Amino acid sequence: MKLVTLKNNQLARVEGQQAILFEHVGGMLGLIQAGRAGLNIAKNANNPVQPFDLADVTAPIKNPSKIMAIGKNYAEHALETHSDIPTSPILFTIFPTSIIGHGELVTWRHSLTQQVDYEAELAVIIGRTARHVNEADALDYLFGYSCANDVSARDLQYRDKQWVRAKSLDTFCPLGPYIITADEIPDPQTLDIRCFINGEQMQSSNTRHMIFSVAYLISFLSQAFTLLPGDIILTGTPEGVGKFRNPPLFRDDGDEMVVEIERVGRLVNHCRKEA
Repeated sequence: MKLVTLKNNQLARVEGQQAILFEHVGGMLGLIQAGRAGLNIAKNANNPVQPFDLADVTAPIKNPSKIMAIGKNYAEHALETHSDIPTSPILFTIFPTSIIGHGELVTWRHSLTQQVDYEAELAVIIGRTARHVNEADALDYLFGYSCANDVSARDLQYRDKQWVRAKSLDTFCPLGPYIITADEIPDPQTLDIRCFINGEQMQSSNTRHMIFSVAYLISFLSQAFTLLPGDIILTGTPEGVGKFRNPPLFRDDGDEMVVEIERVGRLVNHCRKEA
């Protein structure tokens, strides 16, 4: 199923050019927490129906208990940063207040950062409580997939010597437009992933090039702490980010950023640099 959250806080199942509306207590997070019952509500909704318009969507999920992100999870990206290829996942967190939806503005103050960068990433959404999960069983704990842009303030990232502030500025985690339920993508390691800036392709790879697979990441993280329904994992970005181009290429006012992931969606956001 292809699920969205609309700006009026209603939920919808998207089929072609139609949105089949339904409601659930707690919105998308409540639906995920309801498990199989929530999926059945989404699957069996049959009215009302309205024409689907991407302009009507907001972030599919806004209030997860945590967003976990993986650094340098594609070998070519690690190499472009002049780093060794990781032998264990590099984990950092992103604050949920940074989430915005498709079509919303990524904004920042020029006085805070002058090096705003893009990172196309596959986002995975946990579907049920996971603790000490085996890698072989890990995909059974997924609710679905979405597109994400791990927008990064590179000057803050390198000045702070850690990544949380640089990755968690308000509006710096575009997500959506859809959640594609896990049954639609049995193998998440087969997906083309691309990023376009102002129509020019900057990143192009496939999730098979991840160093640590989605299943491995779920298992790895669950050994350390409990993953809850609705939690989001950003699985890393491929090579081609702006920071390591020659010359470096950072975002400016009015720029368009597009993340495309095969079978998952196309996430579009524009930039607004504030005085």
